[in-house]
Amino acid sequence: MQTVREVKVKNQVVLVRTDFNVPIKDGKIVSDFRLRAALPTIKYLHAEGAKKIVLISHLGRPAGKRVPELSLQIVAKRLQKLLPEFPVNFIDDVSGPDVEAAFKRLPQGGILLLENLRFYSGEEANSDFFINEIIDSVHPDLFVQEGFAVTHRAHASTVAITNHLPSVAGLLLDKEITTLSHVLKSPKRPLLLILGGAKVTDKQSLIAHFAKFADQIAIGGKIAADGYTTKDPKIYVADDFDQDATGAKLDIGPLSTAHILELAKNSQTVIWNGPLGKIEDPAYTSASTALAELLGESPNITSIICGGDTVGFIETLLVDQPQLRFSLLSTGGGATLEFLSGASLPGLAKLDVSAYT
Repeated sequence: MQTVREVKVKNQVVLVRTDFNVPIKDGKIVSDFRLRAALPTIKYLHAEGAKKIVLISHLGRPAGKRVPELSLQIVAKRLQKLLPEFPVNFIDDVSGPDVEAAFKRLPQGGILLLENLRFYSGEEANSDFFINEIIDSVHPDLFVQEGFAVTHRAHASTVAITNHLPSVAGLLLDKEITTLSHVLKSPKRPLLLILGGAKVTDKQSLIAHFAKFADQIAIGGKIAADGYTTKDPKIYVADDFDQDATGAKLDIGPLSTAHILELAKNSQTVIWNGPLGKIEDPAYTSASTALAELLGESPNITSIICGGDTVGFIETLLVDQPQLRFSLLSTGGGATLEFLSGASLPGLAKLDVSAYT
């Protein structure tokens, strides 16, 4: 990939595909982790003299319809708090005369956030017409892909757009891909993959891929509680559990927790995807908390944390334990899993200005 550091930014109008798909509850943003993750690229563009910066993103799954509670206006307000030195403007559309007027009003270095891309069916249809309407309204010179979490989707803002604009990776996307690629190609060993969560179908390809080169795989969460079995000697499956009054297995037990912690202590690289227990209930966060604290207090371990639930759990933990440090808290979600599984991500294919014709 070519990155934004390798191209001219000064006096350019830059269109940035961000991932502002933040969790919202009762009309409030629960975590602004994804917003803060995009700040270095926005600040870099401004510092390098970008003429104007236009941000595009999706929020939730409105299925091509305008859903007021999924408007990005709430994101614009939080982004303004995170960027007090720059005025952040918002327009409740993505193309047309109103958007063009809002764009023209932007001062030098101004920031404009457009409305939720998924309010429009053309986004998920990977429509050239849809993306050209946006381009015709904000007149960008350069496209920067910063939304790693959507690069496994063939959408208008990940694929079609790269057919019409010189396209490069943002700083966050570059960091994530570089870190994950290094782990896949030349990890520090021993390499341990820890999997939790609820759906084994989401993880089966990852298990199969890592079984070829990981030194150890540990499985907890509901996957283990539901009785996942394997004959592979390098795969450890948790086998004792903390249960509620009905007998439901809601966290891995002390023996399994101790075993997984021991595996982690003896590893140089740990990839963790999926909580080890039902973290929505504070009573069943013990195993996940213990693992997070171990990794966060072990600078000698390259720690890759991925998956929305796991990263969200870590973010909550960091409020009370800001001293914890991890090599990468990935914003990629499903894209991270597909990348680690060896899949080709369509949104990364043409992030190179030489590919633009």
